Amino acid sequence: MTSLRVRLSLTLGSAFVVIWLTAGIWMLCDLRDQMMESLDQRLTASARMVGGMLAQLPMPGQAGDTPLSAEKLGIVSSMACQVNSLRGELLARNHSSPEQSLSGEDAGFSDRLIDGEHWRSYTLVVGDLRITTADRQAERDQLRNSVLLAASLPVLAALLGSLGLLWLGIGKGLAPLHRMRDALKRRRADSVEPLHVAGLPSELQPLLDTQNQLFQRIAQTLERERRLTGDAAHELRSPLTAIKTHLQVARMTEGEARDRSLAHAEEGADRLHHTLEQLLLLARVEGSLSFDDGVQCTAEDAARLAIHDTCQDEAGIALHVAQPLSTQMLEIPSVLAIAALRNLLENALRHTPAQTAVELSLSTASGQACFSVRDHGPGIPEQHLQHLTRRFWRQGQGVGSGLGLAIVQAIVQRCDGSLTFDSQPDGLRVTLCLPLRKQP
Repeated sequence: MTSLRVRLSLTLGSAFVVIWLTAGIWMLCDLRDQMMESLDQRLTASARMVGGMLAQLPMPGQAGDTPLSAEKLGIVSSMACQVNSLRGELLARNHSSPEQSLSGEDAGFSDRLIDGEHWRSYTLVVGDLRITTADRQAERDQLRNSVLLAASLPVLAALLGSLGLLWLGIGKGLAPLHRMRDALKRRRADSVEPLHVAGLPSELQPLLDTQNQLFQRIAQTLERERRLTGDAAHELRSPLTAIKTHLQVARMTEGEARDRSLAHAEEGADRLHHTLEQLLLLARVEGSLSFDDGVQCTAEDAARLAIHDTCQDEAGIALHVAQPLSTQMLEIPSVLAIAALRNLLENALRHTPAQTAVELSLSTASGQACFSVRDHGPGIPEQHLQHLTRRFWRQGQGVGSGLGLAIVQAIVQRCDGSLTFDSQPDGLRVTLCLPLRKQP
């Protein structure tokens, strides 16, 4: 697998190479054109200089005239130069000039092939004379290549230096990641403490924070598993022991005593089953498992379904609905809303005397549905209210698993609701508020 450093180096290096090559080719092409233009300007300037010198000398053929010579005309030896009459007579040339005429038919620049050599010439007509300056094309090409090579070497050196600095810079920039990797390697396999790495850049700090949040969630998951294991071992031991004892008594007895022992064993099995269901529901609510099955319900529907699930005799629970009541769906899945209400109602029925109804009041306001469950039991002392949502906490010798209100509290925390308790001498009022789904 390719390392991040190699990937970044290849990506950025390729961009560097493309940009530098594009700029270099553009620069070299422009330099070549300017150099060729400068050489052409040199031919033009030399021809005009010779023309100026000819204007100061007597033309051949007049009395007392001396023949024209390259030295008098100031013709430089680094280029070929010829002076011809309009009739084609050669009047002067330097040693670099070939014996054949360099002059073209028209004035200006022209390219000619003489004795197998390519020439670049410029012809200037001054009076009755034709002045021609020329360079060998091979010499021009050699000069061009030398200049281009001299100009390209710094570009190539700069490109290689940039790639080297890029490799070192990427390695330096990735050093904090290496420190994080080394810190993770040094941790124990069971360590869930937050990771601390000093000197991280701002771009990597969110990664470290996310990593620490993951460790925190793992720690919470492990703690829930430990608590579930400990709670199950503690709470299931007594019912299992009681069931085993009753079955042993039933095996050794006959008649009514045997039937009574079997009935007690069945009650213990029911209690054990209910405790297991509550433990599993609590573990699912506190965990990350999803309850969203696509089924939504209104607050009134949730209240009536919870009443139906709690007791067959619905007369034991009196439902009071405040008007007007919103018809918006609850924000939380219906199974959680019904489970929370069912646990509240079961707890209230457990502490309400027979022939007395539990009151369930429902109202909606400010985007929330509030369910108020009121029993008519002995109430709860003020100092015990803080313990109501603790696992397996029971007041006195109360029956039940002690998980109902803990499950309701877990649902409230998961769904951003609220749970409040108000104890009176003639009973306990529990108010559960759940958010309503916002209208689009």
